[in-house]
Amino acid sequence: MHLIYPEPAVLADDGLAARYGRPDPGGAPYWLRANMVASVDGAATLGGRSGGLSGGADQQVFAMLRALADVIMVGAGTARVEGYRPVKPRTEGVRWSWLREGRTPSAPIAVVTRRLDLDLESPLLAASPAHARTIVITTEAAPPERRAAAAATAELIVAGRESVDIAAAAGALAARGHRQILTEGGPHLLSQIIEAGLLDELCLTISPLLAGPGAGRIVAGIGPLHQPEGARPRRLRLAHVLAGDGHLICRYVRSAAGPAEI
Repeated sequence: MHLIYPEPAVLADDGLAARYGRPDPGGAPYWLRANMVASVDGAATLGGRSGGLSGGADQQVFAMLRALADVIMVGAGTARVEGYRPVKPRTEGVRWSWLREGRTPSAPIAVVTRRLDLDLESPLLAASPAHARTIVITTEAAPPERRAAAAATAELIVAGRESVDIAAAAGALAARGHRQILTEGGPHLLSQIIEAGLLDELCLTISPLLAGPGAGRIVAGIGPLHQPEGARPRRLRLAHVLAGDGHLICRYVRSAAGPAEI
């Protein structure tokens, strides 16, 4: 992998992983990192899915970030569209298995769903391994019978009454020992995380594709112009930029944690 900022270098796997170390390992109760991809004209999906924007280098960083994570948080809509399943360490992350030493072979998936409108018999919920049981984060408003059914095969967290309280959800994950939280979206979940002031880091891959009009951005709001009322810009710092397969793989951290302000 080629590092092009802050100084040019060719990185082996250990050097690449070191670039993604948590800036304050003994600091806050958890570190919340988002990993997203977008086209050069800002589209978060191609043909309705993010996979068409990815490339080989980006996929390796994707697998590495999953190996570094204690838990992978994803919105229910993204889990459905992208066909999420439990992480398979022997096939998906074998190159990065050394990053899991002293921990379970893979991180669990945590699905955020307000009404629990999930396929409770899907492999994600019904076939997760014992070491990484899928976590369902929902609300008090979710039907009690569906909560009970989900709890039969997955770990259940109730956080919030009518909508998921993201801060409470992240706190509950940290209380279970999941201090490195990785979210892979989707755009509505990322918006909630940002609005709650919880985003510590954004890993953004810029794909060398022009998607054209119509596709949404990596953040989606609920206001008249898809921007939540009271939304405000938040400054990040550029930590590094990698290049591979024509993609630019950027890491941004919250302003207080990164080495270079943008």
